[in-house]
Amino acid sequence: MTEQESEITPPQHKERSAPPPQFKGRERDQNRSRPPQDRQREQRDRNQPQQREPREQRPPNREQNRDGDRNRNRDRREHRTERYERPERDDKPLIGITMGDVGGIGPELILKVFSDARVLDHFSILIYGSVKALNYYRQILKFDKFHFTPIQSANQAHARKINVLEVNPQFDRVEIGVPNARAGGLAFTALEKATQHLVEGRIHALVTLPINKATIQNPNFSFPGHTEYLTDRFKDSESLMMMVHEDLRVAVVTGHIPLKDVSTAIKVDTILSKLYLMEQSLKLDFNIEKPTIAVLGLNPHAGENGLLGKEEQETIRIALDIAREKGMLVFGCYPADGFFASKTYRKFDGVLAMYHDQGLIPFKVLSQGDGVNFTAGLKFVRTSPDHGTAYDIAGKKEADETSFRNALYLAVDVFRNRTENQSLQVGAIRNISIKEFTSGEDSILTDEG
Repeated sequence: MTEQESEITPPQHKERSAPPPQFKGRERDQNRSRPPQDRQREQRDRNQPQQREPREQRPPNREQNRDGDRNRNRDRREHRTERYERPERDDKPLIGITMGDVGGIGPELILKVFSDARVLDHFSILIYGSVKALNYYRQILKFDKFHFTPIQSANQAHARKINVLEVNPQFDRVEIGVPNARAGGLAFTALEKATQHLVEGRIHALVTLPINKATIQNPNFSFPGHTEYLTDRFKDSESLMMMVHEDLRVAVVTGHIPLKDVSTAIKVDTILSKLYLMEQSLKLDFNIEKPTIAVLGLNPHAGENGLLGKEEQETIRIALDIAREKGMLVFGCYPADGFFASKTYRKFDGVLAMYHDQGLIPFKVLSQGDGVNFTAGLKFVRTSPDHGTAYDIAGKKEADETSFRNALYLAVDVFRNRTENQSLQVGAIRNISIKEFTSGEDSILTDEG
């Protein structure tokens, strides 16, 4: 028998000393000897999937089938709507936003942040500025799906709409990237109206977009920036510029003043006042029960024991000693360069720098454009992005909106923290001494006992 015949002819011998090489065992040899029809039938049975339970018979009528499909689709839609419904809160604060200089990136930031409707899930907004300017940027930057609601009064603000309050209907010209008096006048009118509403309680917090500090100047605004104007407008004796990014909080003793005037502006009382404002804000606005504050020196290497300057020994350290006697957890004074380079700032809840650039340069490097400018010590909550008008990229759709978005969230957080903490302080038990507590004829405890 040839090799070819052995492959196609069923074996006829009943006994073999060993199976042919192409078979691995007796069972396969026996299967091969069976009729092909039986083997094919068993193969089909093995390949056929297990029979499942019969499905429920669908209605034979095609119209009934469509009705059933509609009902099922409606159930699915209702389920999705119920599952992904936006949260509505009864205590949503109304945040006022000033448009700032419309020749800068302010309007673009508004378009980018509020194109995402989820931002309005936890707070409402009222934008103070120009309806025409915002609509102009919406067209040239192609935010076609961005819709806002022009209103004439703060009372018309809707909780889930982008409300824009027109502050100057005569404003009809936008010069992108060019400082000009018209844009400065519009920025001041918006700021003045928003500040008035904040004092009257029509809005709960204020977020200011960047202004040009030169073009906004007028007889009613002779200040170096928002911070000083709001401090005067709210009739607060003092305020504190604090930069915030996550757990990094950097404040400054002297704000917008020339560098040559910093040394004479640093006094013991001034440092103590800023330390007090910072400690109170960390407690009230950030819910830190016992805040720790690091204080930087003024001179290189913190004066090197008087070799490079006397301010540390004659002013700053004296202020720190007095603050410690009052129970404040203050530390320093630290050389600014090594303090940030060694990441020592991570050990503290707040950092008090002596002047603007000493605190803001390392802060902006560390926060990478995500930081927020918060004005502590005011009666009302005010935040802003940590950048300027950015004329060079205005109208190019290149502005990063992260800092503005963070400023909105911080304003909401501070407003809620402050409201809650102030409500807890109302009617709180006053701390009294044991002698005062036990004084009187019915006292049981005495100082001696």
